[in-house]
Amino acid sequence: MIVDDNEYVRESVEILFKSEGGCLATAEGGKECLEQLEAGFKGVILMDVMMPHMDGWDTIREIVSRGLYDGNIIIMLTAKREPDEKMEEIQSYVTDYLTKPFNPTELLEMASYYGSLLKETPCHDAA
Repeated sequence: MIVDDNEYVRESVEILFKSEGGCLATAEGGKECLEQLEAGFKGVILMDVMMPHMDGWDTIREIVSRGLYDGNIIIMLTAKREPDEKMEEIQSYVTDYLTKPFNPTELLEMASYYGSLLKETPCHDAA
């Protein structure tokens, strides 16, 4: 799942995954991400940090507090070059950190590798 408020980033990542035969759920922000997790999504989550209403760090806090973390791997995909102080207390829930602009091959390899570590990663269509 790609969680990003930027429509062009979501579309680019979706096109990239589909071109490789993969599937990708999309979410405009934290609220939509949480809805998909509550509906049963399990898999790799590519999480932007800077989003309106609920940033990536607050979204991760909410994922954990609602008990939705198990069966998921979170990779930060953000324009921020360095993690900020808001990450400190939730660092153990973030598996990796990739900055924008990202290398498409690196993103695919990272998502594929982490996805392979999960027991099941069914394809979920975006709402």
